[in-house]
Amino acid sequence: MPEICAHLAVLSTLKTAPEYVCPECVALGDDWVHLRVCQECGHVGCCDSSPNQHATKHFHASSHPVVASAEPGERWLWCFADQEMAEY
Repeated sequence: MPEICAHLAVLSTLKTAPEYVCPECVALGDDWVHLRVCQECGHVGCCDSSPNQHATKHFHASSHPVVASAEPGERWLWCFADQEMAEY
């Protein structure tokens, strides 16, 4: 099995979205495509296919490296810092 980056390796429990919304998009009156959940603080943000890209903006503002997909049926993590993906 290939090694995964240290940011992904230390995760033991996953944070999930409390509801399926991007709060920042809601505040702006905008739509989103998919949602991501920060695994450090639980911030829910929209993906890079969404107009506002709130998940990536959160990474740049916070340096929190790992997000999980909040999409039903998707089971993957992305590390922004190492540009690495892992399925769970």
